[in-house]
Amino acid sequence: MNVWFVIGAINGALAVAFGAFGAHGLQGRIDAHALSVYETGARYHMYHALAICLAALGMRGAASQAANYAAAFFLAGIVLFAGSLYILALTGMRAVAIVTPFGGVAFLIGWITLAYAGARLT
Repeated sequence: MNVWFVIGAINGALAVAFGAFGAHGLQGRIDAHALSVYETGARYHMYHALAICLAALGMRGAASQAANYAAAFFLAGIVLFAGSLYILALTGMRAVAIVTPFGGVAFLIGWITLAYAGARLT
């Protein structure tokens, strides 16, 4: 069993659940800007859930270690980027926004590391 594939799939399900909650449960409860922030978090959550699954598929041979690191960076990005946007949208706590760029950097590092892993696939 590839644990990263399972983690990616679970995050995909969570992204759908959070997205549905945003679309149906938050309409009229938070302002349009907060809803947009929330939707951005859900969208990037889904993109990177899929990226974790992609990295999991590349975990073989010489690419294995780099793909493993990429998946870890994607997960960190989900927690920091999407998580901070969810919290910001739901609570209005602006202080949490300081974490968001760190999540974005984690996403960037994940994609660069995944490219490196892809170059090492045989």
